[in-house]
Amino acid sequence: MEWLTDEQQAAWRPVVALLLRLPAALDAQLQKDAGITHFDYLVLSGLSEAPDRTLRMSELAAMASGSLSRLSHVVSRLEAKGWVRREACPGDGRFINAVLTDEGWAKVVATAPGHVAAVRELLISTLSDEEFRQFGAIASQVLAAQGITVRIPNGIG
Repeated sequence: MEWLTDEQQAAWRPVVALLLRLPAALDAQLQKDAGITHFDYLVLSGLSEAPDRTLRMSELAAMASGSLSRLSHVVSRLEAKGWVRREACPGDGRFINAVLTDEGWAKVVATAPGHVAAVRELLISTLSDEEFRQFGAIASQVLAAQGITVRIPNGIG
């Protein structure tokens, strides 16, 4: 078996710590301030950025980096709160769309400032603008090697 070199270990261990701790910190902030999980927020904010605040469930699952099964459970919970509704896709009834309601939009608007502040505090403020740009480029490169493309809403980037 070939082990990581000392240099690779020194770089890898902080990556692992970041991958574990950053999502937990973001989840804790959202739970405390808004009563939702980070995944809930990804779903709500993803819908808020979509045309007509509507996405096919399969597209929403991919955008939120979750399985269709997990998304279905989350959307059921968000539907019960009146933040999301499901409807048949007008162009193809075989597909189901998730739609952000006006109440869901209000939740995004109320939740976003605290979430943005947490992202800035936990990550962005710790890096220079150039380092943060490089960080995003490196993350995109690693994801692309796994066949994953991050969806960037129109007008961003």
